Formats: sequence, structure tokens, C-alpha cells
Amino acid sequence: MNSTQQTVVIVSPALADANNGNWQTARRWQQLLQSPGGAALPRKARIVTQWPDGPLALTDQCMLALHARRSADSVSAWANSRSPGHTDSAVVQPVPGLAVVLTGTDLYRDILTDPLAQRSLELAQHLVVLQAMGLSALPNALQARARVIFQSTPARVALPKPTRFLKALMVGHLREEKSPETLFAAARLLAPADAIRLDHIGAPLDAALADLAQATALICPNYRWLGGLPHNTTRRHMQRAHVLVHTSRMEGGAHVVMEAVRCATPVLASRIAGNVGMLGEDYAGYFDWNDASRLVALLRQCRDDAAFLAHLQGQCAKRAPLFSPQVERQALHALVDSLLPSPAA
Repeated sequence: MNSTQQTVVIVSPALADANNGNWQTARRWQQLLQSPGGAALPRKARIVTQWPDGPLALTDQCMLALHARRSADSVSAWANSRSPGHTDSAVVQPVPGLAVVLTGTDLYRDILTDPLAQRSLELAQHLVVLQAMGLSALPNALQARARVIFQSTPARVALPKPTRFLKALMVGHLREEKSPETLFAAARLLAPADAIRLDHIGAPLDAALADLAQATALICPNYRWLGGLPHNTTRRHMQRAHVLVHTSRMEGGAHVVMEAVRCATPVLASRIAGNVGMLGEDYAGYFDWNDASRLVALLRQCRDDAAFLAHLQGQCAKRAPLFSPQVERQALHALVDSLLPSPAA
């Protein structure tokens, strides 16, 4: 190992082919950690799905593990590499050099019941949540180890939008946590004459939900399911939309919400902790989870009331600086600074 280079391993349960939030986070963090001027010494970051993964594992100085449950084997292996037999002990102590990054399914499902996820939390030197409400979802005894790191994307200009109808966009793979059924129900509540179009981007991860999406498209002319699309294409759709619709039942800190805010596209979001932690408690664009009627009412208000749509844009603009790359880079390097041993003088 080059003694003038610090090495970080990022464990992600998903790689590029998944095109999901875990992969986007891992790839962006790799780039931010390796960017010039981020640390006293150059840093190299590599992404793996499982650790250890071969000889390169011997050079890793700290680990950022995305997902407490799905990365639990790697977390355990890291602990045993630092202190053999550590994970067999009845009393679990935090392991130096280890941060566990918590997703929505971690915070709002797995850490409540899953022993592997719970042990990952106990082993971590530091815990990371991706939105402000995530701290309160952690056990009281572990909150002192936790910090918030908002995810980021560069600001992008809004692109020209349709003038004859309101273009609403949902970006979310078809899986249970994203609650696409709420969007399907909203499409059925819209009349054919409503000047509202619902576009939906997301891969068919759940066959039953894909069947529902196809059935909705057949009977609802206002709804289109576009399937999974490349990230750059998806962002252009977002820049052209009047609003982003986000119907999730649980979120750790949704990429699409942050990306919409950074391209001046306001969000209509389910009132869940993961969304409130990003958009703020006083945000005016919430509907109760699974409330398709309220979602439709908000869509119609955005269509008919330019002042309301402008109000949502203004609220999002005030949150946008939280999601800047400079803020995330600074927070990420501070995290790694706290995990790495001090460089030799």
C-alpha cells in the first residue's frame, strides 16, 4: 500500500446493473472521496458487494457499509479482522474504522426485528442516516454514534415544460416499498379530460406490480409506464416535469426527491419520516401515505393554482443547498477522518 494514500472500501449490495439508490450513493461517494482537495492525504475508494474480496482487502483502512442487514456478513468480517472472535462475544463493542449507512428498510423495518441488522448497528463505530428524521428511528443508546449526511447532486436547470397539461412524474422501481399502487389509484381517479399526465419510470422488480402498471396503462389514458430508463434520461424527464410524485411507504432518503429539488421540480410526497426528513415538516406538498384522493387533489391544485405551484418551488429552493455536492463532500470526508487512524507526522 502507498503510505501516502488512504484507502476506503464501500460495501454496496447493488452495483451499476441495479441502477438503484444504493449504487448511486456508492458511486457518488467513491467520486467525492477521491476528488482533489478533500483530505490531507489522497484517498482511494473502491466499491465491493462483499468483503473481504481478495488481496486488496488487506489494504483497506476503513469501511462504509451500505445497508445494515444486507451488508451484515461484510460488517461481521470487518469486525473479526480487527479483533478475531469479536462477533462471537456476548458483549458487542464498536469496531474502529467501521461506519454503517442506514437505508429506509433498515430504519423502518429491519433494525426493529432482524438480529443481523441489529448487530451491524452495535458493531459500527459510526452510523450514518441520509435524512434528518432518521436519527430518531435509532435506539436511544446508539443515537450518539450517528450523524446525518444528506445526499447530493449538481444543480440543473429546469427544461421547457408542457403548456397544455400538467406533467407529473414518478420515479421508482416497481416494488412494495415504493407503493406504486397509490399512483395507479390516482390514475383511475383522473378523468380522461383532466389536463394531467402521469409518467412512471421504474423497472419491474415485482411481477404483480408490473401487471398492475400495464393494466392501468390500458384503461387510463393519463398514465404511462415507461419502464426502467438510464439515469441521465430519467433526469431529463424530471427536468421537464412540473412535479415529481413520490408515493413510498418507507425511505431512508430518496435520491429522486433530492434530484428533483436540485432541478427546481417540486415534489408531491407521502408524509413519511424519510420524506419529511428531506423536505421539512412545514412542506406543503404532502399527502398521507396511500391516500390517492389527496394526491389527485394536490395534482389538480398544481394544475389550476400557479401560486401554489410557485410556493412549492420556493420551499424546495430553500432546501436545495442541503443537497449540494460541496456539503456532502465535506460531511463525507469528516466521517472518514473520524474512522481513519491519524496520518503519521
